[in-house]
Amino acid sequence: MGEPSAVLVEETARGAGVGVLAEDKAARGLPAGLVRTARPRQWVKNGLVLAAPFAAGRLLSLRDSVQLGVVLVLFTACASAVYLINDARDADADRAHPVKRQRPVACGQVPVGVAYAAGGLLAVAAPAVAAVTCNADTAGLLAGYVVMQLAYCVWLKHMLVVDLVIVTTGFLMRAMAGGVALGIGLSRWFLITSGFCALFIVAAKRYSELVLMSGKDGDVGATRALLGEYTTGYLRFVWQLAAGVGVLAYCLWAMETGGTASGLLPWRQLSMVPFILSVLRYAVFADAGSAGAPEDVLLRDRALVVIGLAWGALYVLAAVNR
Repeated sequence: MGEPSAVLVEETARGAGVGVLAEDKAARGLPAGLVRTARPRQWVKNGLVLAAPFAAGRLLSLRDSVQLGVVLVLFTACASAVYLINDARDADADRAHPVKRQRPVACGQVPVGVAYAAGGLLAVAAPAVAAVTCNADTAGLLAGYVVMQLAYCVWLKHMLVVDLVIVTTGFLMRAMAGGVALGIGLSRWFLITSGFCALFIVAAKRYSELVLMSGKDGDVGATRALLGEYTTGYLRFVWQLAAGVGVLAYCLWAMETGGTASGLLPWRQLSMVPFILSVLRYAVFADAGSAGAPEDVLLRDRALVVIGLAWGALYVLAAVNR
């Protein structure tokens, strides 16, 4: 009788050890889970904080560069806060989804309470730090972004057309942040071009998602609220309209501000060529319904990368020779 008891004790201890190891593994996976929930792949969007200083042709000092770096980190913190709170709120629904159930909060790697706490901390800390390290306008912009995005997660994403406007405004606020932090005036052409180019990308993304889901069996709106309420014809109209207005605004901007007084060539006006080419190139993916992941299109298509570098070079020359 003693021997079976020893075996039983050993098996019990082994089971307890496995449980401890599993818990230890889960604990060690918490930081990684929090980072995954913050969507590192989406952080590339926050590079738009450099847009306003670049558009203004401002040559940055060391202090300006540090300031922009701080704003970039703070905007990333705000965006991460929204992702954390959104995933905590949608945990139950995500568990029933074939793909989203792998998200750290939905699968239990990150407890719901921890996600809420981390998101809330970032949402409050980022604007507070901005008020100290930048200025009140930057803090207000970041706070407004967080409030708007949380309202989108809870309510506004269920309102037709408004959901497109909110996501577009998020991109526009990113583009404004660098200028606000450095006290750079934001021209009307910059705001119009940035806003409609953002709407072009957002509408093309929705269009691609709708095309993809329409080709599969099941509920079209299962992966995104309101997706099934749109039609491909309407979303195509929106991204085509936005692309046209964005190109027109950029051309008027370049023609108004460009010149040859201090340079060999009208560099800013020449930059219209790669800008238009980039829109036409991106439209190829939008038309094919393969622009559902804008960051992948922008970073992995070699032609777009080359065109973007050419545009950047011309714009730098315009700034240097103005």
